Amino acid sequence: MIRDTLNRLVDVVTDRNRAVLVVMLLLTAGVAGGITQLQMQGSAQTDSDAFGDTQVAQKADYMSRHYGGEENRTANTTRSSVYVRTDGGNVLSKDSLVASLRYQRAVRDNESVAGALAGDGVLGVSNVVGKRAAGDPSAGLDAQIRALDGLSDREVRQLVADSLAEGSAALQLVPDSYEPGTASAESRRMVFEFETADGATNRAPAPPADAQRALYEAAQERSEAGYFTTGDHAAASYYRQQNADTAELILPAALLFILAVLGFAYRDLVDVVVGFVGVVVSVLWMFGILGWLSIPAGMTAIIGPVLITGLSIDYGLHVFMRYREQRGADEGVRRPMGRALSSVGVAFVLVTVTAGVGFLANITSPMGVIRQLGVGITLGVVSALVVFTTLVPALKVSVDGLLERVGFNRRKPALGKGRYLRPVLGAGVAAARKAAPVVIVLAVVAGAGGAVAWTDIDRQAYQTSSDVAEWKTELPGPLAWEATDDPYYRHQQYVEDAYQSADRNRRMTMILVEGEVTDPAALDRVAAGVEDANGRDAVFERGGGAAVVSPLSVMRSVAATDREFAETLRAADTDGDGVPERDVEAVYAALYDAAPERASQVLERRGGEFRSLRVLVPVEQGLEVDDRAEAMHGIAATVEAGEALTATPVGQATFANAELGQMADGIVRTMLLALGVIGIMLAISYRLTEGSATLGALTVVPIGLVIGLVLGGMYLSGTPVTFVTALLMSLIVGLGVDYNIHVSDRFAQELDRGHAPVAALRNAVTGTGGALLGSTLTSGGAFGTLLLHVSPQIRAFGMLVVLGLSLSFVVSVFVFPSMLLIWARRVGASSLVEADSPGGTPSD
Repeated sequence: MIRDTLNRLVDVVTDRNRAVLVVMLLLTAGVAGGITQLQMQGSAQTDSDAFGDTQVAQKADYMSRHYGGEENRTANTTRSSVYVRTDGGNVLSKDSLVASLRYQRAVRDNESVAGALAGDGVLGVSNVVGKRAAGDPSAGLDAQIRALDGLSDREVRQLVADSLAEGSAALQLVPDSYEPGTASAESRRMVFEFETADGATNRAPAPPADAQRALYEAAQERSEAGYFTTGDHAAASYYRQQNADTAELILPAALLFILAVLGFAYRDLVDVVVGFVGVVVSVLWMFGILGWLSIPAGMTAIIGPVLITGLSIDYGLHVFMRYREQRGADEGVRRPMGRALSSVGVAFVLVTVTAGVGFLANITSPMGVIRQLGVGITLGVVSALVVFTTLVPALKVSVDGLLERVGFNRRKPALGKGRYLRPVLGAGVAAARKAAPVVIVLAVVAGAGGAVAWTDIDRQAYQTSSDVAEWKTELPGPLAWEATDDPYYRHQQYVEDAYQSADRNRRMTMILVEGEVTDPAALDRVAAGVEDANGRDAVFERGGGAAVVSPLSVMRSVAATDREFAETLRAADTDGDGVPERDVEAVYAALYDAAPERASQVLERRGGEFRSLRVLVPVEQGLEVDDRAEAMHGIAATVEAGEALTATPVGQATFANAELGQMADGIVRTMLLALGVIGIMLAISYRLTEGSATLGALTVVPIGLVIGLVLGGMYLSGTPVTFVTALLMSLIVGLGVDYNIHVSDRFAQELDRGHAPVAALRNAVTGTGGALLGSTLTSGGAFGTLLLHVSPQIRAFGMLVVLGLSLSFVVSVFVFPSMLLIWARRVGASSLVEADSPGGTPSD
């Protein structure tokens, strides 16, 4: 029944090809019109609660509710920095400070800036010194400028030294190389604070775009004086150059490789052009449907075209190669194309449905952007199915018919049937005849080994290196990458190396300590954690030490100015080491009485009880996110040593690692869900179309092997699990199922024609294997060009897809035949014959 319905549709496409072309072109114009409605990004709410159930997120929420201090106030502000740097100069001179005040006055004249500034709006060394000079903490910019202009250079130097003395809050405005109390520095920054309706979160909202643009443009006008910003507008030129490098190197290389392989596979320019028309139309359909349905494109705009191009090429190869196999010496164009479409049609539908299920399994992801990607790719897969079963065959019939009428011979041999490729593709069948169980056991062991390696694969939240390998810079002519020397990149690297972040959520990691916090041993562990922090490179230091804030540091600070509390602390510290050994709860209570606001930063008191305590660790910004996270977890482990306490580090780096961990854990659930659903669907589909549910279930097994082998390949190649590779792991199910369905569907058809299992298997593998090989070489080679890219994220993306495609081909052609042969001999070959014979009924 399914095949009968399909055959009727095929007859319409081949017999009424011109009408189909007109309808599809009109439909394409309408669908592609949705591209004008396409949204590139979703709302901010899309991912705001994506990882709210991680332990780090829960503890962050806990501290925001139960602790005081700047780190936990629900402020509706966000910050943007402007830097001043001069090589060999002094940015703390009188002239430099006055120039910065005039810069601030200029940008305040911009309505976008003035309307968005919060409170005083700007914090800079020039403001701190200017207000001191004016003798008024609330002095405006004009008053600050007049006051500084009226002082001598020596007087300004003294004010600078006093303003930036040891312990001054203004030290965050100068690099960590600055020596407190001096009047010379190579750079400094001004921090602009803007109001935002989003409120403070662990992922701080971006500054208003118009205000940030005004800061950037005003800094550009003063770039010769060393002014620069590192926001989105400053980054635009850098990313434009990156995109240009990609367009000039990656895209031409990928296109040339695709054309070369398709030229080898098709050996016909017309078929290459017709196939590319289908690819372009499929991608247009995907984006058009997304636009009409108001589904944000997001990552689909980057990954979607690549994946759909690969799948479309695969569809085209199967249609054209099967058409070439079917066409007899004296036949025209329509009937062979009809048989070819009928032959591959069921496999196409199954590939589309199962690949869609694999991609839609991503709707279980906690990340909204990945859920959107799953939907977007699924729409692209469906689009490719429609295009390559209607428009492309109709166009092929029309073009070939026209060319043959004017004298061109359009008969071409199918890939895989030649004397060179046939024995290579048939090697899997030969191995299956001689030692099918051995082949299966070896494959299962290899796949299991890769699955075991999953826990040992490196996990990196982000790969941020932009270093260009020397050999890439030595490529000939326009293919050479330029060593990274963009001003934005240099500035960004300098800021990360020299400054703490202006964003309070990024510059500080909070360690929440819970348990028996009133036990004297708890403070001993805190002291050990602080000592551990002081010895770590990931902790920001100034003046030879790290400004770690803990209950102990607050106690010492308060005791220095409050005699009564000092006596309480001294009485509790029996050995004089600065850590109370008795009456800890009383010391906590006295600290609250002496300095409640400062105590609330490091101690939680509810209902008269002390529930937890907190340590604030300044974070060095020049390190990788994963290095910072590892260091913070190490400090927490030092505090947590023993069974009475738990310590949880909460910061930008630990958030990223927690999210990656949750995504990595979700991969297993997603893939198991996808495999289970696909297995059930294939079992039902093969039962209806081929009379054998077990054949459908068996078709899923190689996908599990491919996943295990890909994990092993990632481990051996050093490809880490990142947000990008974690996403693509779940897409391997959608990619891998394609190859297996084509082989098993063709195998069933050959058995149905009366061939013995070995002969049927050989015909299936050599017939379908040629198209699979062409698809693998084309798509894999195109993705392989991404390995030339400077971005490690993109290189990892290319590596994973190449692994997935290559291993899917190897398993389907060299391992799957052994499974099919054992199945045919012991389970199902007779059932297919019985199901198709008069009076026969399916036996499984």
